[in-house]
Amino acid sequence: MAIHTISPHSPIGIFDSGVGGLTVLRTIKAMLPNEHLIYFGDTARVPYGTKSEPTVRKYAIEDTKLLLRYAPKLIVVACNTVSALALDSVQETAKGIGVLGVIKAGAKCALEKSADKRIGVIGTQATISSYAYQRELHQLSKDVQVFAKACPLFVPLAEEGFAQHEATKLIAKEYLAELLDSRIDTLILGCTHYPLLKSTIQEVVGETVVLIDSAEAVAQDVKTHLSQQELLSFDSPKPPRVLVSDMPQRFQSIAERFLGFRLHHLELVSLDDLSAYADS
Repeated sequence: MAIHTISPHSPIGIFDSGVGGLTVLRTIKAMLPNEHLIYFGDTARVPYGTKSEPTVRKYAIEDTKLLLRYAPKLIVVACNTVSALALDSVQETAKGIGVLGVIKAGAKCALEKSADKRIGVIGTQATISSYAYQRELHQLSKDVQVFAKACPLFVPLAEEGFAQHEATKLIAKEYLAELLDSRIDTLILGCTHYPLLKSTIQEVVGETVVLIDSAEAVAQDVKTHLSQQELLSFDSPKPPRVLVSDMPQRFQSIAERFLGFRLHHLELVSLDDLSAYADS
């Protein structure tokens, strides 16, 4: 049973360990412009990918309880690490509110697009090492072949605005060579930063390889879920509400690069507040 009353006017809560999940917010906003979106980026404790599973679960529960304060109709986990290690903790904490993660959405979309079922996955070291995408793909299809590669340098390149830089292309060629040797026909961008590098990655892998943007896949899942639950909003569009647990000077410019539009206001949530939410 839900812990609060939800309606089409209720917001969608989205969280990530930092700024990367803003690509998910941007895509949901473009697909569903009438929805009220609340985003929390845990910028004080980023990255989650280097933390232990118990710590990731603790953070995920705190982030979820924070968003529940805004009475959302749906929670979107825009973090591959949490989706891989702690989605069940988010679902348990949400107590009946719908929860969607990026991994299931990306895997399902990849299988729909792949002709030969030879699917590549790129992500952070934590996501690739968790085997979450590999497990999800094999649960959905017994005969799929999955080829995974960690691409850790893609995150700082995206944050530095180096999407079209020659250095990014060289690094992408190095990372993606073994996947191309494996004759993949589909490639999952298994990190929310990676859509910013999509054009360079597509240039390196060639037009015959279909890129799967998990942000687009989860946005489609959001639309489907809300339609089925009769919770789609037809309210007037409003700017998203963005909360962060720390405000580094670079956050605003990085966030606006990820969003593609100007952020007029950021709200700061203290770590003490997060702990208080978790205890409540």
